[in-house]
Amino acid sequence: MTSTLPPIVQAVSGAVGSAFANGLTYPLDLATTRLQLHRKRTSTNGLYDGIRILVHIIRRYGLTALYDGIMTDTGASLVSNFCYYYVYSFLRNSVLRYRYNDTKAKISLPVVQELFLGFIAGVASRAVSMPLNLITLRLQAERDADDEENSDEDQAVGLSSVVKLIYSEHGLSGFWRGFQTTILLSLNPSITLAVFQIYRRVVDRLSRSRSSAIKPSPKEAFIGGAMSSSIAVAILYPLILAKVRLQAQRKTTSTSTLGSILLDALKSPGGLYQGLEMQVVKGFLGQGVSFLIKERIEQFIVESYLRSRRKHGKPDVA
Repeated sequence: MTSTLPPIVQAVSGAVGSAFANGLTYPLDLATTRLQLHRKRTSTNGLYDGIRILVHIIRRYGLTALYDGIMTDTGASLVSNFCYYYVYSFLRNSVLRYRYNDTKAKISLPVVQELFLGFIAGVASRAVSMPLNLITLRLQAERDADDEENSDEDQAVGLSSVVKLIYSEHGLSGFWRGFQTTILLSLNPSITLAVFQIYRRVVDRLSRSRSSAIKPSPKEAFIGGAMSSSIAVAILYPLILAKVRLQAQRKTTSTSTLGSILLDALKSPGGLYQGLEMQVVKGFLGQGVSFLIKERIEQFIVESYLRSRRKHGKPDVA
């Protein structure tokens, strides 16, 4: 169903779904960031440490501190996912129109082509949303830095202060710090969507005997999105960890590179997968909800359109 809809519809549904999912899982995202930045951590139990971090934040700063940076992060999710789904669906429809003179959902592209189209869309979306992502990361890391310095001040750093700080440290280009690593991570949504497309094809084949034409069901959409995200995260997690640590650095004289950060992480107790458990849980819930809402919005639009045609005595579109 998805690929038959106009790019703007897919972009809006994807953006709205991601925003809802982001609000639901944001505390997990905050805990994941803190885990990824804890280089002196001795425990390797990611889920336990993540829960401990959340409890510590609530006790010291209050419940609202679990949502430090949520506004910029939600904005980044809206912008990134709108751009991603728009570019991806536009490119996919263009390829189908060029190769088959058709844009029907039942026509499947090879997995390699799906990955390539997703990668291009991912680079475009991350280039647009990266400044907001970086600001969010710094907002999430501020109180963590205060804890490591044993500061008794519980003062939260505001959005404008973080923006000024980033600009003073690295200039305008600082808002795209670590973009080279981000380009590689553009494979994340690409892999996620490619796996989800494969999952949908399997579901379609197994459910042809069902009388309902609505596919996938809410449960299937959630499971597919959650599973796809978990697979993508597991494959690319070392790069995710390196990107977070690179972007969280404040010193303008830092000479850290992707290679040096990965080597440093390899020597730490958690290794290259420090915080993976929380990242997978966050992605499992977040992407599952995101795909679920996206599919339901698209279903609502299609059903509303068909009802409108029937009301005016027009036949359904094949």
